[in-house]
Amino acid sequence: MLFSVLTIFPDFFFSPLQEGIIRRALREGKVEIELHNIRDYALDKHRMTDDRPFGGGEGMVMKPEPLAACVRAAVRPDCSRRVILLSPRGERFSQTQAERLSGYEQLVLICGRYEGVDERFRDRYVEEELSIGDYVLTGGELAALVVIDAVSRLLPGVLGCSDSAAKDSFSRGLLKHAQYTRPQVFEEMAAPEVLLSGDHAAIDRYRLVESVRLTLARRPELLASVRFSPMEEKILRREGIYGQIEAIANRAQRVSGDAD
Repeated sequence: MLFSVLTIFPDFFFSPLQEGIIRRALREGKVEIELHNIRDYALDKHRMTDDRPFGGGEGMVMKPEPLAACVRAAVRPDCSRRVILLSPRGERFSQTQAERLSGYEQLVLICGRYEGVDERFRDRYVEEELSIGDYVLTGGELAALVVIDAVSRLLPGVLGCSDSAAKDSFSRGLLKHAQYTRPQVFEEMAAPEVLLSGDHAAIDRYRLVESVRLTLARRPELLASVRFSPMEEKILRREGIYGQIEAIANRAQRVSGDAD
């Protein structure tokens, strides 16, 4: 996959992209990342990419001409792609969004700055907007890195273990169960015996129950859309927690019905 990042601060990306899994994915050709400096497409000698908003008001607005020219230069016409503006106005980025975006061959990520971008550019060139949370950043660069990281790890061959992405938190709407490693006893706290038993069926049951319990405690709203197999439902009923899941799902259904 090709990530084409449009930014006025390309140096911002150099260090993060040279670490960990992303560095290895780049080295092995699993992903390609292009950094496009929007200033290179400015029309004046001062390379201005922003100006005061019409009508007055605080801050500056990113000009449409450099952005449009940069998008046109970045887009590869012979592949499936998505042009995305990182913006507080965007839809909340999630694991589901990452999975959807991993199906494209090119993602063009536009890093917004200041008070935003000229609406005419947004209307003509932007295909969707994404936000990584309900807070304000100084620019879209950090958000672009989040999207690159989340999408890259879903691509074939990027992670060392092929099952890792499939079993992550949020992959099916549940938080991941607690993890343990050596030593078996740390500061008088022992790892759960079942994880040392070698009984893989028992380990799977334990991890399912712990994952659901953790989700109930920290993100119960996620359980409204999780679907459990008949065997999983039986396990959770035996543990006495399936009733809580049903109550959450029923409450969500009533809220949805009221909204309609």
